Amino acid sequence: MNTAAQPARQGLSLKRQLLLWLLLPQLVLFLVGGALAYRIALSYAEKATDQSLTQSVRSLARQVKPIGSGLLIDFPRAAQDIIEQDPQDRVSYMVSSPPGRFLLGNAHLPAPAITVAANSRDALLYTTTIDGKPMRLALLELDYGDANTPQRLRVQVAKSLVMQQRLTRELVDDMLAPLLLLVALMSLLVYGGISRGLQPLTRLQAQLGNRDSPSLQALSPIELTQAPQEVHALAMAVNQLLSAVRRSLSQEKRFLNDAAHQLRTPLAGLISQTELALTESEPQALRARLNKVLSGAQRSAHLVHQLLSLARNEVEIKLQPLDVAELARDVAREWTPRAVKLNIDLGYDGADHLMVAGEALLLHEALSNLIDNALTYAGTGSEVTLSARPQQDQVVLEVQDNGVGLPAEDLPHVFDRFWRASELPGGCGLSLAIVKEIALRHGGSAVVLAALPHGLRVQLLLPRFEETPK
Repeated sequence: MNTAAQPARQGLSLKRQLLLWLLLPQLVLFLVGGALAYRIALSYAEKATDQSLTQSVRSLARQVKPIGSGLLIDFPRAAQDIIEQDPQDRVSYMVSSPPGRFLLGNAHLPAPAITVAANSRDALLYTTTIDGKPMRLALLELDYGDANTPQRLRVQVAKSLVMQQRLTRELVDDMLAPLLLLVALMSLLVYGGISRGLQPLTRLQAQLGNRDSPSLQALSPIELTQAPQEVHALAMAVNQLLSAVRRSLSQEKRFLNDAAHQLRTPLAGLISQTELALTESEPQALRARLNKVLSGAQRSAHLVHQLLSLARNEVEIKLQPLDVAELARDVAREWTPRAVKLNIDLGYDGADHLMVAGEALLLHEALSNLIDNALTYAGTGSEVTLSARPQQDQVVLEVQDNGVGLPAEDLPHVFDRFWRASELPGGCGLSLAIVKEIALRHGGSAVVLAALPHGLRVQLLLPRFEETPK
């Protein structure tokens, strides 16, 4: 089963995630607010019910007046009708003396489970069930009679919880309605704010979506103005990526153009020399043609090697601490046999232990190119010296020869690609360009100077690596 071809699972969009994480807490707060509102409303409704029952039981107790050892109950029918006028909000009352002996009202009101103190200023409030319905009761006990025949009067008033529940619902509705309106308004503001805040991402997507061709124009930096800092950071990261891709594409195109331009001539020469060789019948003439074909093939191979080296130098490299003094000595030893063959005195003069942050293969390539150039153009019997020395915060790698040198007007062009000051065969004008590119990749530079009394000095200047003391 080919899982690579399956599309990646997409998660929730950023907009939906933001809405979820912002609206979900609002919903939780709304539910918590509703529960708190219900508790607050129920508390106020209970207080209102208890105050009403307390006033009612005291008013009813004032209507019962002791006379001698008896009681005078002044409770007209009109007052009884007022108490019982609401059929939905049921109200019951009972007067008994001594407690338990029914005198007036509803005989089925239950007594409390605790003993009530007589003549208490506060009525006892409790909840019970009457005829299967919950009711709230207020009880007040009073002493009457003389010292010889003490009596106790109990007055009870019960009220159903219908009015309390209705008041609770009304209070909750009054509190939740504006709260719900505020939540809805806040949700709209959150949605609008998220939509507005994500507009820079939408514009970024539009800018990137319009670039459907891998051209240099399509890889130009994106621009975002008046966007949040996070979007600017994202745009900068994308621009860095586009810049890297643009640089890579530019290097690839430059390499292809250079290769096509430079390989066209030697390949055409090879073809023409091969065609002429096929027409030769004499061995000596054929051998001469084949020598020219070999020379042309060697020049083409050298050119391809130089072009590949130039392209390789333009790739990202990893710099590590490196002793270039030791590297320079090794390079000088490698080129000594060729120098001896050409009757050129190749020597090394330098300090020990010079550290730079570099890549050994590339620096080896640069020094080899410098020595190769010097051995090729300095001439037989000349002297070539490779040196390495510290110079302030830099390390100087220098190749000096005492050959014919170059005119002053040609010195600024020596690092140009495919520029040649000599007509000697074998060169392609890329060696010193490669040296300059390697120097730049190491954070340094390359310079060319005239040597006195004659000759040429090419220097590779690299930042010195400061070792951390242990």
